[in-house]
Amino acid sequence: MVYRESEETVDVLFLSRLQFALTIMFHYLFPPLTIGLGIILVYLKWKHIRTDEAIYDAAARFWTKIFGLNFALGVVTGIVMEFEFGTNWAVYSRFVGDVFGSALAAEGIFAFFLESGFLSLLLFGWDRVGKWTHFFATLMVAIGGIFSSVWITVANSWQQTPAGHVIRDHVINGHTFQRAEIVDFWAVVFNPSSVQRLIHVWIGAFILGAFFVMSISAWYLLHKKHVEFAKRSFTGALMLATVSSLAQLVSGHFQADTVAEHQPAKLAAMEGVYHSTNGAESYIFGWPDDETETVKYSLGIPGGLSMLISGDPDSHVMGLNDLEETWGRPPVWLTFQAFHLMVGIGMLFILTTLYASFLHWRGTLFETRWLLWYFVFAVVLAFIANEVGWVSAEVGRQPWIVYPTIVDGEPVGGLRTSEALSEVVRASQVLTSIIFFGMIYSLLFVLWIMLLHQKIKQGPDWPPSGTEEKEESVLRRKESLA
Repeated sequence: MVYRESEETVDVLFLSRLQFALTIMFHYLFPPLTIGLGIILVYLKWKHIRTDEAIYDAAARFWTKIFGLNFALGVVTGIVMEFEFGTNWAVYSRFVGDVFGSALAAEGIFAFFLESGFLSLLLFGWDRVGKWTHFFATLMVAIGGIFSSVWITVANSWQQTPAGHVIRDHVINGHTFQRAEIVDFWAVVFNPSSVQRLIHVWIGAFILGAFFVMSISAWYLLHKKHVEFAKRSFTGALMLATVSSLAQLVSGHFQADTVAEHQPAKLAAMEGVYHSTNGAESYIFGWPDDETETVKYSLGIPGGLSMLISGDPDSHVMGLNDLEETWGRPPVWLTFQAFHLMVGIGMLFILTTLYASFLHWRGTLFETRWLLWYFVFAVVLAFIANEVGWVSAEVGRQPWIVYPTIVDGEPVGGLRTSEALSEVVRASQVLTSIIFFGMIYSLLFVLWIMLLHQKIKQGPDWPPSGTEEKEESVLRRKESLA
């Protein structure tokens, strides 16, 4: 394997990692949102067919417009990363080409074509095809988004817990390169972390979609616009958000078990465990300090981490000092803070959705204005939770871009991030492309906000034209009598 040793390597490595992080984090604003909205669209179309209530049809039409906007931006922003694999990460691309080629080909055949093929029917088929045909198109688009997440997550999970492959040497232009080649396709698909990670990603997408719908609905309710539509949308999304938030707590537990078994250094970084100990704490918050190897200003649950991963509050947990020689040491501060921010937001979501469900049951939810204002802005937290979840997972697996298999206590077959760079790319080139991408993505972000604002301002066609003024008049009369 060719490994470039030069003064520029560190800069190229840092800039290439920064570029990939910025582009994928911007891209990751959209796929989870479209997956979550896709499920909601299927629900609305199904409710319209079952009840024949026009309000569900109006709701489906409105959220379909929002879905289409986010889908388009998700496709556009995802293309860039495929070029980055070839330009900045050529050695990595050679190493994982066989595995990623299968996963990405499956994603293209089974997911993207399915999703894209029925998208035009979903967006433009209203009043042109039968209601069952349109429902089928909606279902196929939603399933296509889920299938897409399956193959992308499988590819990512294989990097974290590789399986079903062998490492073979190949000679190209006189240089020897290593390549991971599939020997068991289904072992690659069902590698040790793929199922747990996939469930975690799906639930995160459902939460984001639900909070997105609740945000816009709450804004309508606070401004007394499209009231009946907003109440129906908010109620359905609240049910999805409540169930998903509770399910994410269970999923997170099983995810932690998998990380503890297969990526102990990542777990130690997530929880700030520098020294091996019995009865390890689970920190609620803190400030890891690499110099003193302590977590300052912390509040922890004694024995909480040991209990979480083994069921025994006195069980032994390995620290980074003992794991570093075999696994390397991930950046602790960023991994710790990203992980705890994700968990903190998740716990906040459980509390607030349960409280909102209680108020809904009592019939006072839509009169509790401070809670509606919370839900207007809580969608930002849902975006942040999805983003920092990705950060903790990816930063926590450093210094490996593909984790090794441990044989007799020694790492075998992995690929370090520093060894995965292209051999010819220069720091100045990467920096220039970051500036270029930054400008383009800033424009796309502004465009996204403007178009979103325009569609929200237009609102759904509900109540039907000419009746909204009547509805608002009735509401004002009720308020004056109260």
